[in-house]
Amino acid sequence: MILKKPFWLASAGLILLLVIFLPGYTKIQELKDRNRDLKEKNARLIQENLVLEKELDRIEKDAFYQEKILRDKMGVVRKNEVPVKVVTE
Repeated sequence: MILKKPFWLASAGLILLLVIFLPGYTKIQELKDRNRDLKEKNARLIQENLVLEKELDRIEKDAFYQEKILRDKMGVVRKNEVPVKVVTE
Protein backbone atom coordinates (compact mmCIF):
# COMPACT_ATOMS: atom_id res chain seq x y z
CA MET A 1 0.00 0.00 0.00
CA ILE A 2 2.87 2.33 0.75
CA LEU A 3 4.33 1.91 -2.75
CA LYS A 4 1.03 2.60 -4.49
CA LYS A 5 0.55 6.09 -3.05
CA PRO A 6 3.90 7.53 -4.32
CA PHE A 7 3.28 5.92 -7.70
CA TRP A 8 -0.11 7.63 -8.01
CA LEU A 9 1.33 10.94 -6.81
CA ALA A 10 4.18 10.72 -9.31
CA SER A 11 1.78 9.76 -12.09
CA ALA A 12 -0.58 12.60 -11.22
CA GLY A 13 2.36 15.02 -11.08
CA LEU A 14 3.61 13.85 -14.46
CA ILE A 15 0.17 14.21 -16.01
CA LEU A 16 -0.16 17.68 -14.53
CA LEU A 17 3.20 18.70 -15.97
CA LEU A 18 2.21 17.36 -19.39
CA VAL A 19 -1.07 19.27 -19.29
CA ILE A 20 0.75 22.47 -18.38
CA PHE A 21 3.79 22.30 -20.66
CA LEU A 22 2.77 20.19 -23.67
CA PRO A 23 0.71 22.88 -25.46
CA GLY A 24 3.57 25.37 -25.17
CA TYR A 25 6.10 22.82 -26.37
CA THR A 26 4.02 21.88 -29.42
CA LYS A 27 3.53 25.58 -30.26
CA ILE A 28 7.30 26.13 -30.08
CA GLN A 29 7.88 23.17 -32.41
CA GLU A 30 5.30 24.49 -34.89
CA LEU A 31 6.95 27.92 -34.84
CA LYS A 32 10.40 26.38 -35.35
CA ASP A 33 9.08 24.43 -38.36
CA ARG A 34 7.46 27.56 -39.79
CA ASN A 35 10.65 29.54 -39.23
CA ARG A 36 12.68 26.88 -41.06
CA ASP A 37 10.21 26.88 -43.97
CA LEU A 38 10.31 30.67 -44.20
CA LYS A 39 14.13 30.68 -44.18
CA GLU A 40 14.15 28.17 -47.05
CA LYS A 41 11.61 30.22 -48.98
CA ASN A 42 13.65 33.36 -48.35
CA ALA A 43 16.80 31.68 -49.70
CA ARG A 44 14.92 30.56 -52.85
CA LEU A 45 13.53 34.06 -53.36
CA ILE A 46 16.99 35.60 -52.97
CA GLN A 47 18.32 33.27 -55.68
CA GLU A 48 15.37 34.02 -57.94
CA ASN A 49 15.88 37.73 -57.37
CA LEU A 50 19.54 37.46 -58.40
CA VAL A 51 18.57 35.66 -61.61
CA LEU A 52 15.96 38.31 -62.41
CA GLU A 53 18.43 41.12 -61.70
CA LYS A 54 20.93 39.57 -64.13
CA GLU A 55 18.16 39.19 -66.73
CA LEU A 56 17.12 42.82 -66.28
CA ASP A 57 20.71 44.02 -66.53
CA ARG A 58 21.14 42.03 -69.74
CA ILE A 59 17.91 43.43 -71.18
CA GLU A 60 18.98 46.98 -70.35
CA LYS A 61 22.54 46.71 -71.77
CA ASP A 62 22.56 44.11 -74.55
CA ALA A 63 21.04 45.42 -77.78
CA PHE A 64 21.12 42.01 -79.47
CA TYR A 65 19.24 40.46 -76.55
CA GLN A 66 16.69 43.27 -76.68
CA GLU A 67 16.11 42.56 -80.37
CA LYS A 68 15.80 38.83 -79.69
CA ILE A 69 13.12 39.47 -77.07
CA LEU A 70 11.27 41.87 -79.34
CA ARG A 71 11.29 39.40 -82.20
CA ASP A 72 10.54 36.20 -80.26
CA LYS A 73 8.09 37.37 -77.64
CA MET A 74 6.49 40.41 -79.18
CA GLY A 75 6.56 39.52 -82.89
CA VAL A 76 8.30 42.73 -83.97
CA VAL A 77 9.93 42.78 -87.42
CA ARG A 78 12.33 45.25 -88.99
CA LYS A 79 11.36 47.60 -91.75
CA ASN A 80 11.28 45.86 -95.15
CA GLU A 81 11.12 42.40 -93.54
CA VAL A 82 8.28 40.05 -94.33
CA PRO A 83 7.00 38.06 -91.36
CA VAL A 84 6.51 34.37 -92.07
CA LYS A 85 4.20 32.29 -89.94
CA VAL A 86 4.80 28.55 -89.99
CA VAL A 87 1.68 26.49 -89.38
CA THR A 88 2.22 22.91 -88.26
CA GLU A 89 -0.39 20.27 -88.74
